[in-house]
Amino acid sequence: MGAVKPGLGAIILAAGQGSRYRQVAGADQDKLLALCKGRDGVVRPVIEQTLRNLPPSLERRLLVTTADRPEVARLARAHGCEVCVLASTGMGDSIAAAVAACPDLDGWLVLLGDMPFVLPESISRVAAQVMDATISVPVRAGELGHPVGFGASFAKALMGLSGDRGAKALFATASVVQVPVEDPGVLWDVDVPQALVFPGV
Repeated sequence: MGAVKPGLGAIILAAGQGSRYRQVAGADQDKLLALCKGRDGVVRPVIEQTLRNLPPSLERRLLVTTADRPEVARLARAHGCEVCVLASTGMGDSIAAAVAACPDLDGWLVLLGDMPFVLPESISRVAAQVMDATISVPVRAGELGHPVGFGASFAKALMGLSGDRGAKALFATASVVQVPVEDPGVLWDVDVPQALVFPGV
């Protein structure tokens, strides 16, 4: 496991409305607050599991959410995050706002709030590969996962994102470092209630 470089920030995306989850669980159910058993065997809300997996050495942690999620914001602050409240639920808008709030870092790790089963060492391995002009991404069994690390040279491109389009378009012209991991958590997001149960936990 590599060491996390100084000057890295974590961006936790928690503004999406989780419509697929709500279609199954009910319109008033927020998947980020749904309880699940983490890989440490402890039951917590999804967003708290995600936050607890972050390496302690990250320079800054910024969670992006919407105004109608005060409990998500409270949990974020309890885990040392700054909270950016947006009117938009678009992933591109979230990433742009977060990078604009801390543009001088050496890089950013973009994490999805609904991925509670990523092992901390997987996050650290991706973080250790962040370089100025590269994108680092975990790969398991040939599939690209999360979190994704962006070096400092991507600041302008990340701040230029908008709407629902995430940063995937940047992969086409960037130097992408694939970080092999054996962790299935890097591919596991909670998009439906059944996904709250992780195999083997």
